[in-house]
Amino acid sequence: MIDETSPATAPEPGPVTADDLAHALRLASATLREVPGDADWSRPAGTLEWDCWSTVEHLADDLLAYAAQLGPQAPPLDRYVPFVSSRPFPGGPNSFVFARRETGPAGLIQVLEASGALMVSIARTASPQTRAYHPWGVCDPAGFTAMSLVETLVHLHDVAEGLGTVWLPPADLCLRTLARLFPDVPVAPGEDPWPVLLWATGRADLPGRPRRTDWRWYAEVRPATP
Repeated sequence: MIDETSPATAPEPGPVTADDLAHALRLASATLREVPGDADWSRPAGTLEWDCWSTVEHLADDLLAYAAQLGPQAPPLDRYVPFVSSRPFPGGPNSFVFARRETGPAGLIQVLEASGALMVSIARTASPQTRAYHPWGVCDPAGFTAMSLVETLVHLHDVAEGLGTVWLPPADLCLRTLARLFPDVPVAPGEDPWPVLLWATGRADLPGRPRRTDWRWYAEVRPATP
């Protein structure tokens, strides 16, 4: 069990960084490696319709795809970079990253780590002026890093639920992710941002807030606060 939760105290969480993503990915890999060897990765991942294996593949695909959007000399602003993708089963994630099943969970985790390392690397090196397409807003490298982080945080939650393990990410990562991508979701002083992030992504209830059945984040670059 990985538990690095701490109360949110800083009023200004600051930007999401490549170090944040690298930290979350290290914790994710460690959590998945702690899953017992006889675990059934074909179980549904939390409330998703996908199984745990396909959800980790989807996360790896997201990370590599986000890195790829920032890679071209002139990234497209009206569509994704045109990789060929496919769905492994009806209703499954539309992906171009898949792990060989015969390599087992160890191979799946390596695929996740490889995709994550590429996204971390491009987050460190891409020009801050770069812009690339996302359907929820044309975005800069910091925004793609934040999107990579929210994908990691919430999909590890899904998989952990499916596999019967615990995933409690650091509060500061959750707070910075909410600040960058969910400006419509406030976090009260002293409130634990992890349940708030789960609520913001339709995965949990919060007292006084109806559960979200339709949600999105806001990827577009916003003016700096004076």
